[in-house]
Amino acid sequence: MTERNIRLVIAYDGTNFSGWQRQGPDRSVQGDIEAALAKMHKHPVTLIGSGRTDAGVHAAGQVANFKTSIAHIPAIRFVPALNSILERDVRIIHAEEASPDFHARFDAKSRTYRYHIICGRPALPHELRYAWQIWRQPDIRVLNAYARLLLGETDCSLFASPRDPSLSRSRYISHARFMVEGRTLIFEITANAFLWKMVRSIVGSLLYFEERGFSVEAVQRLLDAKNHRAAGPTAPPEGLFLWKIDYYRT
Repeated sequence: MTERNIRLVIAYDGTNFSGWQRQGPDRSVQGDIEAALAKMHKHPVTLIGSGRTDAGVHAAGQVANFKTSIAHIPAIRFVPALNSILERDVRIIHAEEASPDFHARFDAKSRTYRYHIICGRPALPHELRYAWQIWRQPDIRVLNAYARLLLGETDCSLFASPRDPSLSRSRYISHARFMVEGRTLIFEITANAFLWKMVRSIVGSLLYFEERGFSVEAVQRLLDAKNHRAAGPTAPPEGLFLWKIDYYRT
């Protein structure tokens, strides 16, 4: 029997997870969904994600795919079927048939993250799970002047963790800007791929540079120097969301 390839769009609250990737006994998003799939199929099923998120990081638009031998239900019915098994902090948002060779990670064209920041006001209790609270109002014009330096093919060594195993620190960043939505400051960034903790390092560093009055030219020199020790503090995980994945094909 020919297996079907099912593409999922997934949202999750990362607070109680060790991250996306299945790893030992710790709870992971991949592990929870694979357990639900195994319950449906009566055998193990491998779930392929578009990329990893770290402990405490959330997602609104993670994408994954799996192969299924179940032929009698439409793809969209995997949404209520899986959600009836999963805990409430993981939700399947959409499911559809994909081409037999679709791969959630390798076929991705770009990934978009959003980082949420509450500035200069007390946060509501539920907001503290999904945003970083800082007790000042940063200058968004300065932050966006810094952000424009990141656009294009950029060596991101300044924001690279020494533990990142990537052979290249260069990434193509097509979009990076700070904006205000409601009462929350949001940093949104799109790139072909990201280094480990790169978005959190960018957010923490740009806010650090702005608070200390760095000129745009000074930040450019730091980027050119490619020295991670010159970066600012890494922002905490709770404000970060994997927002969406764009594909060359589905």
